[in-house]
Amino acid sequence: MPQTLIEKMAQKFAVGLEDNHEVHSGDYLSIKPAYIMTHDNTGAVIPKFKGIGAAKLAYPWQVVNTLDHNVQDKSEKNLEKYKKIEEFSKSHGADFYPAGRGIGHQIMCEEGYAFPGTMVVASDSHSNMYGGLGCLGTPIVRTDAAAIWATGRTWHQVLPSAKVELKGRLQKGVTGKDLIIALCGFFKNDEVLNHAIEFTGEGVKSLTIDERLTIANMTTEWGALAGVFPIDEVTIKWLKERAEFISKRGLAGVNSDASSNGKHPRLNEETISQLEKNIPTADKDAFYAKEITVDLATIQPYVSGPNTVKIMSAVKDIKEQEVKINKAYLVSCVNSRTSDLAEAANIVRGKKVAEGVKFYVAAASNEVQAESEKRGDWQALLEAGAIPLPPGCGPCIGLGTGLLEDGEIGISATNRNFKGRMGSANAKAYLASPAVVAYSALSGKIDFDWNGNSTEISAEIKINKKIDSEKYAVKIINDFPEKITGELIFCHQDNLNTDGIYPGKYTYVDDITPEQQAQVVMENYDPEFVKIVTKGDILAGGFNFGTGSSREQAATALKYRGISLVVAGSFNETYKRNALNNGFLLIECPELINELKEKFGAEKLTVKTNLQAEINFKNSFIEADGKKYSISSVGEAAQELIVLGGLENWVKKNL
Repeated sequence: MPQTLIEKMAQKFAVGLEDNHEVHSGDYLSIKPAYIMTHDNTGAVIPKFKGIGAAKLAYPWQVVNTLDHNVQDKSEKNLEKYKKIEEFSKSHGADFYPAGRGIGHQIMCEEGYAFPGTMVVASDSHSNMYGGLGCLGTPIVRTDAAAIWATGRTWHQVLPSAKVELKGRLQKGVTGKDLIIALCGFFKNDEVLNHAIEFTGEGVKSLTIDERLTIANMTTEWGALAGVFPIDEVTIKWLKERAEFISKRGLAGVNSDASSNGKHPRLNEETISQLEKNIPTADKDAFYAKEITVDLATIQPYVSGPNTVKIMSAVKDIKEQEVKINKAYLVSCVNSRTSDLAEAANIVRGKKVAEGVKFYVAAASNEVQAESEKRGDWQALLEAGAIPLPPGCGPCIGLGTGLLEDGEIGISATNRNFKGRMGSANAKAYLASPAVVAYSALSGKIDFDWNGNSTEISAEIKINKKIDSEKYAVKIINDFPEKITGELIFCHQDNLNTDGIYPGKYTYVDDITPEQQAQVVMENYDPEFVKIVTKGDILAGGFNFGTGSSREQAATALKYRGISLVVAGSFNETYKRNALNNGFLLIECPELINELKEKFGAEKLTVKTNLQAEINFKNSFIEADGKKYSISSVGEAAQELIVLGGLENWVKKNL
């Protein structure tokens, strides 16, 4: 069966597959990613790593630690935290980049960790950015990071793929940032939630690598868990230029895996030549769950917000509203590269930031800042009145200097404008391209001078129904059942959040017992739930089950109540990871859930259906009410986690 690019890359980095196993979306795999990056949260991963009994990194070269989030904090407490991370990294042989070197995602690209055709993970949601280089970058949680440190591996469920075909080319003055703002605002109903996006089409070749990195980065805000561009001549040219730069720079900053012959271990003639001979591509007839087409010529400069990427306005329209600003930002991993700083510098050169406006700038890395200074762009920004910040995250995540205060309005070239993220919850945050941000800083209001063709966005989406193919029998490991049978307990609500499943007031009661968790499960959704269910029941939930906060108890409480597993239309991805990491199985079956919705409606919060369901893991189907429903196979990687009771126990077994 044909494979998407995402499926091929997942297959390449999967371990322990049966010889005949062809990877497709929905498969649970054990993966050994090329690299794993953690940043300031390395401090939280270290005790998890030690707590599972690990004493050394399985593959020191696989681990990259960067300090980038709270670099402005010079307090004794933070400096001590940074010192401990550095000591751990160096004593265990991991690659380490100190505060001031730059944002971790930028370093991963600059130093060749995010190499085209590979799979790289990070305990940060913006690891999607690596897809700009044709690398499958996807986020993991901290428990996964500890598992990879200890064993080199963790589990992965292959994502459904969505193809985004880009036609034509962007008009002059329109950027990649405008395109991703448009996608977030135009397709704003979770069309690509928890998908992996593959960008295709003739329009791709007109986008620079910097623009691709920006777009891939913000596929996170669009709801996707990966956003990957094809590997083409633009990619190869960027790699060669970067390798040439490094050869002149030397290996300063290259850590434990530097080769003895003086060559950069990842970016060199041999690695690039090998890639050119073996560029992975999707098969012609591969299946995509969604297909989106966009005419780039219909994109214009846009602004997101306030306080959400799902609200989008053309700059030509919002400028008429006279939205005065207090602060402007050109910072973060999404839009602080050399070209971004140059774009802003060309706007402000010889001019001054408006009175009453503070304009903050920070380069994505110290190399970006050095190049910007060499070009004269950095100086032009400072001469215009911009306030420099060190290479790092800072105000993008509400840390350090320049946060939004009560009642203030900010416009930013960052990737997120969630309420309260950049400071006060009573402030308003808008997102835009570096050019629009710089122009607005000069005007004192959201503004931009653009005379292109303003038309309606031409874009459409096609949803494809997957035709069930002949499935192979799944190998069932010892102690994992071939079948599970139980009564379906139906909870119809879509977007049932973790607070509904496990109330927040219990989250930080550290000494709460499993039995006590079981008694309060679903309390905020339906107080009658615990009285209705019995041990061995199967919970049938709605779509996007488990959205909201990342509390693990929302999974464990159902497990402790005796629920065998949850079947839902779809799951929040973080909830899914927390569940399986705690040895609790989730199954997606939208057809069954839609039929239960039709049959039982929404009158009751919890319905005892009196329907017995049999889940056949060997042949990957659910049988209920006289019908069969196909499900994704539950592979050995997931089975092991269930049998052993979760990821930490799996790690201990494999140490």
